Amino acid sequence: MTEKTGTFVVTHAEAESAVVRDVETAQVHTLGSNPGLEVHDVLEATVAPEPPMEVTWEVIDVDDRRTIELVDSDLEPTTHEKELAAESEVGDLVQEERAGTGEIHVFRVPEGEVEPAARDVLDDEETLARAARLEAVRVEVRRSADDGVLSVRYLPD
Repeated sequence: MTEKTGTFVVTHAEAESAVVRDVETAQVHTLGSNPGLEVHDVLEATVAPEPPMEVTWEVIDVDDRRTIELVDSDLEPTTHEKELAAESEVGDLVQEERAGTGEIHVFRVPEGEVEPAARDVLDDEETLARAARLEAVRVEVRRSADDGVLSVRYLPD
């Protein structure tokens, strides 16, 4: 195997090892040691297989490191986000770029499913991977059970 350069999100971290996931390919790499990484860290880095077995990987170069904050907000979606949801069908995803960088994702959710949907988004590794691809450092999940609306805001620093 050869070294690989890309954007990785840390999905698991212990004192002796860590697991990173390539945000473009979803390939998972188990690190044979942990160079101070924590869950939700994002690395622009190069990893390489550790000899001789090449079963585990090591971080050999880090160009950038940041942490993504997942926020379960007590705020409701904005009026604009509710309007976007009102124009869509239940289960549809509406994506809108933010001014500058980042995105807003709005879902219409079936009645009674807003809370479980919010939990799913917060627990999903793909939420972190998407945030890393969008260069976000904060993901804010807002909901309105009364309106059946869930918004996920991918925010820059």
